[in-house]
Amino acid sequence: MTDAGPTRSGWSRRGALTTLTATSAAAALGGRAAARSSGGGHHLPGHGGGEQSASGRLYEIRSGHHRALVGGVAATLLSWRVSGEEMLLTHSPDEVGEGFQGKTILPWPNRIDRGTYEFNGERLRVPINEPSRQAALHGLMNFVEWEPVRHRTDSVSLRYLLHPQYGYPFRMAFLVEYSVDRHGVRCTLTAENAGEHEAPVGWANHTYIAAGTGGTDGMELRLPAATYYRTNERLIPTGTASVAGTEYDFRSGRTIGSTSMDTAFKDLARNRRGHATVRFGRTDGLDVLLWVDESYGYLQVYTDDAPSEQRPQPARSGITVEPNTCPPNAFVTGEAVRVVRPGERHTGTWGVLVPR
Repeated sequence: MTDAGPTRSGWSRRGALTTLTATSAAAALGGRAAARSSGGGHHLPGHGGGEQSASGRLYEIRSGHHRALVGGVAATLLSWRVSGEEMLLTHSPDEVGEGFQGKTILPWPNRIDRGTYEFNGERLRVPINEPSRQAALHGLMNFVEWEPVRHRTDSVSLRYLLHPQYGYPFRMAFLVEYSVDRHGVRCTLTAENAGEHEAPVGWANHTYIAAGTGGTDGMELRLPAATYYRTNERLIPTGTASVAGTEYDFRSGRTIGSTSMDTAFKDLARNRRGHATVRFGRTDGLDVLLWVDESYGYLQVYTDDAPSEQRPQPARSGITVEPNTCPPNAFVTGEAVRVVRPGERHTGTWGVLVPR
């Protein structure tokens, strides 16, 4: 067994995104329905869903000191500002971006080894969009535009109907709602089987927290996970191990330092409400909390080690701790994959906030 663990390879997630653009082009015909405004609905110039950008229609939502910007393409969280301070490592709406920044990942998160899996006795194959690792990475919906359902001052709801296709012959309907309040941003995703047969599904969100001027090395991280996934050189899991006594033990909180991670974690400590909470201590002194409900049993941590040379921010300018409903290669192993019956729905919620 090879235990390469998290590596600092020369591979860039930008390369995977470039490949994804080509393989997803046929699916990029998102709906063109207009959003229904109700309550405190609004359409700000460029930020109200009426204009197009590389990130699709843009939807600004706000409450108190919090303002967020959501792009229709991949239902992306493009910006979260608190009292004018950008909290995310992100990109301009007029750029494609890289590293899947802020994207909603469906219908599977992370990798399918060699793009092949079995479901209900049928062998299925999806496009390999990460050739260097012979993997199908981050689903099928990274460059499709979600339809607006409702846009209010403090929330926006978007939907997307994924039709059956080669390798994923299932019809799934997805609804995502982003909302802001005096605490921060909240995101709820609902997945419904709109077809006539059982369907496998998993999802994640790929939002990065900006480190501040000191970079990721100077950030503090408290990660309530007792177990991490060992991987081979292609980042396919080969087993699990306790974080105790390893560089991946952040349960008590500590500075990240030189630790490099593209690593999945599980066995999350939770409070009475079933929430697991991650704390990021930015180098500017601000704390950010990420919380996930019981639908998210896994966290994928990536320390921003290999951006493209074209990105304005240097490597390790932030960190993503991705809420995941299942681990890497789950469509092959079956671990925690949601098998959704026709008409059945599954929902998961996560959020980010700045404690006061």
